Amino acid sequence: MLPNTNLNLLRSLHVLLHEAHVSRAAKRLYITQSAVSRQLAQLREMCSDKLLVRQGNQLVLTPKAQSLKQRLDSLFNELEQVLQDSTFEPETWQSELVISSSDYIAQYVLPDICARLSEQAPHLKVTFRLWQPEYIDNLHELGIDIASTILPKKPKGVSSSYLGQDVSVVVMSKQHPLAAKNKLSLEAFVSFPHIKITGGADKDSNIDSHLKTLNMQRKVLLQVPFFTAAMSRMQSTDCLMVIPQHIAKHLSEYWPIIYHDIPFHLEANHYWLVWHTKYDNDVAHKWAKEQIQLTLQSSQHSIHLDDEFHAKPKL
Repeated sequence: MLPNTNLNLLRSLHVLLHEAHVSRAAKRLYITQSAVSRQLAQLREMCSDKLLVRQGNQLVLTPKAQSLKQRLDSLFNELEQVLQDSTFEPETWQSELVISSSDYIAQYVLPDICARLSEQAPHLKVTFRLWQPEYIDNLHELGIDIASTILPKKPKGVSSSYLGQDVSVVVMSKQHPLAAKNKLSLEAFVSFPHIKITGGADKDSNIDSHLKTLNMQRKVLLQVPFFTAAMSRMQSTDCLMVIPQHIAKHLSEYWPIIYHDIPFHLEANHYWLVWHTKYDNDVAHKWAKEQIQLTLQSSQHSIHLDDEFHAKPKL
C-alpha cells in the first residue's frame, strides 16, 4: 500500500483519517501539531492524493482516504491480534467498555449486565451512552463498543447479532376512558394525545409514517427520553403511548397501566446488538458481547417473546 513506509507513519495516517483534525490527531499521537502537519504532507505525496480536504471549517476524507481508512482498520486490528496473548482472561482485563442503548435497557437491564461483567472482569470499567439511530454509522468515531437497537432488518456496514422480536402496543393509564375497551378504533387512537419516548429514538417512528398514508396524524403533547417521566405524566393525563410489548408488560408490574393492540398493522420490532467490524476477531470484545447477549436474553426485564413471535424475521 505504502512502499518503504514505517509503522509510525501508518499509525499517523490511521489516526488522521479517523480524527480528520490535525490538532486532535497530534494529541492522540503525543507529538506536536506541526509534526503531524509535516507527516500529512509526506503522506499526501506518498499516496498521490490530498487525503484530507477542507470543507468549510472541517476536513473531510477523499474517496481514496476512505478506502485507506477501512484497510488500515483491518491492518491494525490484525496487528493487535498478533501482539495480544492467545488466551483471554477476563479477571485480568483492564479496559473501558462503552455500551449504548435505550433508556429502558439502561434502567432495567444495564445493572444486570454490569453485575455479570464485574463478577468475571472486576477491573473492567463500563460507560453508558444513550443511543440515537444516527450513531450506527459512527460507532468508531463515537467510541461505542456495543449497542442494542431496534432495526427493521440486518444492518449494513456494521457487524450484528439478532436478539429477537415483538410488536408495539398502545399503553394508557387504568383510569383512561379507553381502558375498558376490548379493542381500540383508529379514530380513538388519534383522538387522544400521545406521549413519545425519544430515548433511543426507535420505538414508534413508524406510527406517524403509517398514519400519514391514511391522511391522519396524532397529537404528541410530550416528548421525553425517559420512561419514568413518561409513566408519571401518564397517570394524570389521558395520553396514550406506543411502546414495545415486552416493555409494556414489564412496566405494568410497577405502574397502574394497561395496553391494547394497535388498531392497524405494523411490522414487528426486530432487536439487534451491533458493533464495529474491527472487533469481529477481538477476543475480549467477543467475550463482552456474549455476556451482554446472555444477560439480555435471560433478564426478567428484557425481551420475552410470545410463541407467535419465535420465528426469525424474514430478512
